Amino acid sequence: MPCPVCRAQNWKLVFEVKDFSITQQLFSLAECENCSLRFTVGAPDKESIGPYYKSEKYISHTNSNKGVINQLYQWVRKYMFSKKRKLIEDITGKKVGALLDYGSGTGAFVRHMNQAGWITTGIEPDADARQVAAVQFEINLLDLGALQNLQPAQFDVITLWHVLEHIHDLQLTLQKLKELLKPEGVLIIAVPNYTSLDAYHYGPYWAAYDVPRHLYHFSPFSMEQLMKNNGLRVIAKKPLWFDSFYVSLLSTRYQFGKINYVDGFWQGLRSARTTMSEVDRSSSLIYVVTQ
Repeated sequence: MPCPVCRAQNWKLVFEVKDFSITQQLFSLAECENCSLRFTVGAPDKESIGPYYKSEKYISHTNSNKGVINQLYQWVRKYMFSKKRKLIEDITGKKVGALLDYGSGTGAFVRHMNQAGWITTGIEPDADARQVAAVQFEINLLDLGALQNLQPAQFDVITLWHVLEHIHDLQLTLQKLKELLKPEGVLIIAVPNYTSLDAYHYGPYWAAYDVPRHLYHFSPFSMEQLMKNNGLRVIAKKPLWFDSFYVSLLSTRYQFGKINYVDGFWQGLRSARTTMSEVDRSSSLIYVVTQ
């Protein structure tokens, strides 16, 4: 099969990763020898992947505070809303504008931006997550089909917070999002980074592989190639500093059968400290992209 980013045919198998969250199935990871993208071999297609999201254990589709990992995730998520808004304001020079959030989950970020005065549209493929958004936040998120009905060049900002790695129609979706951006608009994409220190340490137990829901596993180089191939360019990279901690803690559960707080916090700290001097080693990266 060709590489989803560069279409090269030369790739190698890296290792097998288990779906620790839900099914316990094993999936192989392959790495493109041309652009360094890793991708999940044999991942379900978009018609059959739905059941792999249907669990309270799937953290981005639940607002649960059960357990340390969920509590940490929810705390960091709330803290990061203001940081993300500040980033958007700094990049665009706008205090308000039109924003599309693609892959909105349960809608908490959409609500935050609406409350800050932004005209925010949210798209979420999962019907259950849209229902939570409607009940809990009184937000009407659009389904995936609505993307095709949006008018070109209407958004100042389009955000994808840990979403791009889930999208089956990768190239077509990027082309559509590019079409929806105003000429001076900005695309902001956050994805896990398998070249991070914590990914190296935990190997196949690294929680951010999250197979088979994560179809792709990006390196900084593969992300830059993907953008270039779609007439876009990366103008900045920002670390998501807190990700290394909860990803490391969750990874210890997968590796040892229960959370190892000492190992998890230590590896999270090591990864976060490395990021201060080497942004490309961040557990997750935010890519700022323009046309």
